[in-house]
Amino acid sequence: MKILHTSDWHLGQHFMGKTRQAEHLAFIDWLIDQVDAQQVDAVIVAGDLFDTGAPPSYARELYNHFVVELSATGAQLVLLGGNHDSVATLSESRTLLARLNAHVIPCAGGLPEAQVLLLPQRNGEAGALLCAVPFIRPRDVLQSQAGQSAEDKQLSLQDAIRRHYHALHAQACRLREARGDALPIIATGHLTTVGASASESVREIYVGSLDAFPTSAFPPADYIALGHIHRPQKVGGLEHIRYSGSPIPLGFDEAGQGKEVLLVELDSSGLRAVTPLPVPRFQALLSVAGSLAELGDAIRDASTHGDAERPVWLEVRVREDDYLSDLQTRIDALTDGLPVEVLRIRRERDRAAVALTGEASETLDELTPDDVFARRLQGETLSDELKNRLERRYREIVAGLREDAA
Repeated sequence: MKILHTSDWHLGQHFMGKTRQAEHLAFIDWLIDQVDAQQVDAVIVAGDLFDTGAPPSYARELYNHFVVELSATGAQLVLLGGNHDSVATLSESRTLLARLNAHVIPCAGGLPEAQVLLLPQRNGEAGALLCAVPFIRPRDVLQSQAGQSAEDKQLSLQDAIRRHYHALHAQACRLREARGDALPIIATGHLTTVGASASESVREIYVGSLDAFPTSAFPPADYIALGHIHRPQKVGGLEHIRYSGSPIPLGFDEAGQGKEVLLVELDSSGLRAVTPLPVPRFQALLSVAGSLAELGDAIRDASTHGDAERPVWLEVRVREDDYLSDLQTRIDALTDGLPVEVLRIRRERDRAAVALTGEASETLDELTPDDVFARRLQGETLSDELKNRLERRYREIVAGLREDAA
């Protein structure tokens, strides 16, 4: 049984004024070629298909294009909801896409037997059992109780998610026993695990006050295909628990990462091999740093990765000269005539100097909402305990707003 594990596509992402439509289309076409070349039996997309709960029409077209093209290969498709995805948006075409050999799992909850899928091989024989777990919202698995502390809520939610996973795994084991064959069991998830390394483009999931799910709480599946973290990685060094990462860099801090999808091979004995398939870079995206004297050479080097038709998207991080008020004009002069497009200029300040002088004002383009909250909190004279409580409350409020929007 061959599974292709991918996640975090973020179709429809609007990146600093730029659409990712061409990149996503190129990736989808490349992925279809890989499914054919590797004779993949099933493709799992572990959440965050879309970047927002109300994706633009071209993102929906890409989504439908992918389902139709993959259906023609004969491979099974499983699409799981992520924290960026709207349950309603994924649900609206669920019945229709089932006709195209695609299982859409928008949310958790319901009976375990409805969330355990039998994945066939290309020859029609049973290949694996899948515990199809999307992003889990608190309301899917937990009833809130009055008077609980933040720590109690965290423990209750963690235990509820653990019980959900183990209920699905137990159902898969019962199905396997009833069939009388030795099918491998796969599980999925869209969440942060303890020890996972994130990036700035990852919208942190704070479900209630649950920061990360412990690896030991997963059931003993043969392979666990995770989404949400954009950096491809093994979890806790374990071969069978993996994040595939996003297929394209979704932030400048991901520009230097190799992107990949994972080819997973299993048989009746369990996991046989996991092979990363490197994804080509369809749009050059680079970050350069240095003083103005150093940036000239760095920008010229970066420009060799682009051309007039498709210039390099560039982040410029200015050191030492960050106090200058005319940085934009100076950077424009350095990039004049080169196939680069500067999407963001960041001032890498000496924090002590900024605190003392108040120089080098920041713009909102340089800050995330979490940065704005952190700056505001730093300006207050509060105890560490109160700051921690405010930060925790901020995360809970933001998580609630994002959950309502989904």
